[in-house]
Amino acid sequence: MANADTVVILDFETTGLSPDRGDRAIEIGAVLIEDGQVKGRFQELMNPGQRISGFIENFTGINNAMLKDAPPCEEVMHRFADFIADYNLVAHNASFDKRFLDAELQRISRSYSGKFTCSMLLARRIFQSAPNHKLATLVEYTNTASEGTFHRALYDAEMTAKVWLAMLEDIQQGYNLHSIPFKLVQKITKTPAKSVHRLLSNWK
Repeated sequence: MANADTVVILDFETTGLSPDRGDRAIEIGAVLIEDGQVKGRFQELMNPGQRISGFIENFTGINNAMLKDAPPCEEVMHRFADFIADYNLVAHNASFDKRFLDAELQRISRSYSGKFTCSMLLARRIFQSAPNHKLATLVEYTNTASEGTFHRALYDAEMTAKVWLAMLEDIQQGYNLHSIPFKLVQKITKTPAKSVHRLLSNWK
């Protein structure tokens, strides 16, 4: 049974909000965690074949000059598909990253076999007293050491990984669980916040 401490945590930077509107990935960052330890990292810029807006440049710090000589999305995504292999996947606000992952892999006829879940949905249930559940807020809430810039893919993935492991530790200590199956985390994210305590108290 796959455990929640063995996953690939990923983050995309993109030209916009929706691949359905023609937006493309411009950077992918990911952290491979096995048994709660970081075992690998992946980070590449990619040329989306279109210019990015001033808003995206300001938001991410990635500019058109940086992307001009970057490899095309298709080339990077082949490498990333190899990196994620059959691991389960995590992202903060996963619906966004999953849309881009699915769209970019579909373009190159690749897919993945792992399951996907959302660290933000988990945080809403495990860290219910946090001021909000944005990544930067959760990093501060968990007293996670951070030196870097948010909205760059690898940094966001690494911070998400630290928050993810902090949540798993909170669950393990709070409910005396030796290990946390990935399917349990998926179940928590779909459970109303008021019912999470009962779910975890009764988990065998």
